[in-house]
Amino acid sequence: MIYVDADACPVKPEILKVAERHGLEVTFVANSGLRPSRDPMVKNIIVSGAFDAADDWIAERATTGDIVVTADVPLAGRCVAAGAFVTGPTGRLFDKTNIGMATAMRDLGAHLRETGESKGYNAAFSPRDRSAFLETLDRLCRRAKSTG
Repeated sequence: MIYVDADACPVKPEILKVAERHGLEVTFVANSGLRPSRDPMVKNIIVSGAFDAADDWIAERATTGDIVVTADVPLAGRCVAAGAFVTGPTGRLFDKTNIGMATAMRDLGAHLRETGESKGYNAAFSPRDRSAFLETLDRLCRRAKSTG
C-alpha cells in the first residue's frame, strides 16, 4: 500500500505510474477535493478540515512494509516509527537513521522563522526533484514488495 499526504503533493501522476508498474494500491488522503479515479487500485480519502487530520489518518494506518509519501516531517517520523518506508516528494528518504536530524532541522527552521532570522522560502520543485522522487519511489516499491 502507498499512502499519500495528498494536499499540495506535486508528484501524484508519478505515484500512480510507479504504483501501477508494481501492482500496488494507492490511497490519496487530503482535506479537500481530489480528482476521482476509476482505477480500483486507487482510493481517495477526504478527511475533515481539522489540523493534521490527514496526517493522523495516515499515521493510524501505515505499518511495516507500507510506503508513505509526505513532505511533513512529523508525519514522516510517526510512519518511520511504525515501520513504513517514507519519502518526500523530492525523493528525500526518511528512515530511522535520519528522522531525528530531519525533525531537529525542521524545528530549527521554525524557530528561525518565528524570530525573523529566516524568511522560510522553500526552493521551487524542479525536474531534478521529480526524477529523484521517481527513482526513490521505485526503489521503495521493490523493497516493500520483498518484505510483504
